[in-house]
Amino acid sequence: MLISLEISNFAIVNDLNIEWRDGMTAITGETGAGKSIAIDALSLCLGERADAGAIRPSADRAQIVAQFNIQQLPKAQQFLKEHMLNNDEHDCILRRVISRSGRSKSYINGVSVTASQLKELGEYLIAIHGQHAHQLLLKTEHQLHLIDAYAGHTHLQTAVKNQFQHYQQLQREYSTLLKEQQAKAAQQQLLEYQVAELDEFSLEADEFKQIEEEQYRLSHSQTIINTCQQELMALYEQDGTTVLSQLQHSAQQFNNLTSVDSSLCNIAQLLEEAVVQVEEASREIRDYADQIDQDPLRLQEVEERLSKIMDLSRKHHVRPEELYEHHQSLKAQLDNISSDNARIDILEQEIAQTLSAYQQAAMALSDSRSQSAKKLQKLISASMDDLAMKHCKFAIELLPKPELRPNSEGFDAIEFLVSTNPGQPLQALAKVASGGELSRISLAIQVIIAEKVTTPTLIFDEVDVGISGPTASQVGKLLRKLGKSTQVICVTHLPQVACSGHQQFFVSKKVIKGETFTSMKPLEDAHRVDEIARLIGGESISETTRASAKELLAIQAA
Repeated sequence: MLISLEISNFAIVNDLNIEWRDGMTAITGETGAGKSIAIDALSLCLGERADAGAIRPSADRAQIVAQFNIQQLPKAQQFLKEHMLNNDEHDCILRRVISRSGRSKSYINGVSVTASQLKELGEYLIAIHGQHAHQLLLKTEHQLHLIDAYAGHTHLQTAVKNQFQHYQQLQREYSTLLKEQQAKAAQQQLLEYQVAELDEFSLEADEFKQIEEEQYRLSHSQTIINTCQQELMALYEQDGTTVLSQLQHSAQQFNNLTSVDSSLCNIAQLLEEAVVQVEEASREIRDYADQIDQDPLRLQEVEERLSKIMDLSRKHHVRPEELYEHHQSLKAQLDNISSDNARIDILEQEIAQTLSAYQQAAMALSDSRSQSAKKLQKLISASMDDLAMKHCKFAIELLPKPELRPNSEGFDAIEFLVSTNPGQPLQALAKVASGGELSRISLAIQVIIAEKVTTPTLIFDEVDVGISGPTASQVGKLLRKLGKSTQVICVTHLPQVACSGHQQFFVSKKVIKGETFTSMKPLEDAHRVDEIARLIGGESISETTRASAKELLAIQAA
């Protein structure tokens, strides 16, 4: 519940500190005194849009601080815990500061937060019903919101919303792929031709380098054979002096000299190793020369394939050594297009399945709305009798329309119907209800919804507009009854409603040296009687109006 509210330099408020209690609190005051300023300031503190125009003219900034007891509010506690904003106390302090530049700063328990975080937390703390709530009642989307608020089926709404969002996501992906498919149709045809041509040629990795080397070798095979034979003769096979025989002779000579000088042993050993190396090289030259194949047909085949590689490289505008990688890249592009086509087929199935799941979730939500609408219809009708609308009939028409395009709210069309006079048929609320009747119906609904919703503090800002006489007394009794289980704050101009409060604040303003100051003070005993008397009789308070005020207070408190 709301414990305290501090307002500094907001509108015509200079400095205001209000302590709140449980039960029903009535706020009254002179016209233009600023009865709703506390509520406007509280709304700002709960994340409403900030405006530099709300700052008192003589000040540089405005500040609003609201303190709440959240001991019995698990959702608010969970929010603070999730955002690491909780403290060790049962209290929660919200603060909003607005500067003359138009910028604002928001704080929860002393930690800087965004205005949207204030607003989200505020939904667990306070529900504000404004004086124009009855105008919203004419809108079908608001009527649907009232049904959902009364039903409290958040899990069903979440299920519908999640299925709708999934459906939307799949539809976006499907639409994107279809557009891409159309754009890629011509590209796919070209890729299929290019890939088929390269598949047929079937170039292997590094094949260009290998075939290039083979072509060079085959085209110079005779030169290689001749050179091998000449060098083999010089090294090993030529009659007479060869490199090998000369090395053998030198090795023998130095071996003989080692008996004279042992330091020549190393030279002798090196020459012996050279002999072995020349013999080994000669054998490999002979083997190599024997294996060389002078095959004109193979050379022709190699040159034809090499020529084809060069042609394909020029055709695809790549270097010959890059042709294999280019082929793989084209295949990957074609595979991607093919996989897109397969994904489109899968998406069509997924969209159908998600649409079916959405329809099931929406039907469950519709069934719950239908049951809640019947209960709410009875409660509103009974409440209308209490609010001096005995001849009025009220009905809620809920029409599921599964053929409607999926949306996050389900597929229900709703309309509040009313008949204000006997014999008249039920018609749309906007067509037949007068302003006063609309205000009473709206108030009845707000009280019923408030009893159902677990918001700890409810604020009614002149929701009794257009109501007077005995009906006003009933309104007061409804709000006082509600105040037994919930903290209720009500701004009113009706004495019957004001005297129903468990406590009452009086708002006044005064002008000092050209500046306007607003104050809000709790009323006790005689002061409260005088204020009720003022509401009854106007500015002139007489013993008669005081007596009437005392009687009203006694009746409403009974």
